[in-house]
Amino acid sequence: VLLGSGLTVLSQPLMYVKVLVQVGYEPLPPTLGRNVFGRQVYQLPGLFAYAKHIVKVDGRAGLFKGLTPRLCSSAIGTVVHSKVLQRCFLGGCSPPNASFPLQPGASKKEPVSSLEQVLKETSREMVARSAATLITHPFHVITLRCMVQFIGRETKYSGTLSAFATIYREEGILGFFAGLIPRLLGDILSLWLCNMLAYLINTYALENGVRAPRPAWGAPGGLGAVVPFVLPQVSTMAEMKSYSQAVTGFFASMLTYPFVLVSNLMAVNNCGLAGGLLPYAPTYSSWLDCWSQLHREGNMSRGNSLFFRKVPAGKRYVWE
Repeated sequence: VLLGSGLTVLSQPLMYVKVLVQVGYEPLPPTLGRNVFGRQVYQLPGLFAYAKHIVKVDGRAGLFKGLTPRLCSSAIGTVVHSKVLQRCFLGGCSPPNASFPLQPGASKKEPVSSLEQVLKETSREMVARSAATLITHPFHVITLRCMVQFIGRETKYSGTLSAFATIYREEGILGFFAGLIPRLLGDILSLWLCNMLAYLINTYALENGVRAPRPAWGAPGGLGAVVPFVLPQVSTMAEMKSYSQAVTGFFASMLTYPFVLVSNLMAVNNCGLAGGLLPYAPTYSSWLDCWSQLHREGNMSRGNSLFFRKVPAGKRYVWE
């Protein structure tokens, strides 16, 4: 919990800037710069220029708006995630990496099916993550609204407890779960994509390449029975497997980013803050309506990158 809280504090300015960009708030006009290929293009302000503007307006403490509810969300989510996994194990599920019951004639050194193990572990992780997301989503909504207040200079969500009272008074219970469905769908899809891609890579690309056939010595002409030759690269393969998990996780997060964007926009849409109203966003009837409009505008990846932010042709932005 302490480690997670520390990482949350360190990443707060990054998330703050990302949320404001996702909403479509551009406080600084584009400047003429060069892209990664050296060509001159008009670029929107990046992470550091954006953060510098926030510091200029609110001071360094302004970069940490919404930190308290986000810390609560992180701590509670960690505890819930751990408790759900423990309940799953106590309910008869096998712990991670445990061998499954052997079938008749199966080797004692190998599990019945590594795919079966991946499916079971991913299912348990999905249940634990979904439970943690469901319970902590009200804090997530408050975090986002505290950040978006920067746009209109509001103080509506100035404290965590008062924010709970405000949301309940104005929107009822459902207000605490604005944007929950796309967030849950994105988390689940990202988890399954990551784990299944990692399994396929580790099983068919890495493990099959560890054994290379060589001729058995003593056979006539040196060419007899072919025996497997285990290459002395076990530790290297283990490292490659860990790298493959990181790569597939990044790939999965890129593919499911539109769910994150839609979830965050729905959490602040039409909540009484300037950042959730026109000209930044219309009033969406549902998260599918939000998705459809972003897709038509070509804004499904808005906020995904905070560096080399080229101004797309035909897009409209709101500048101060």
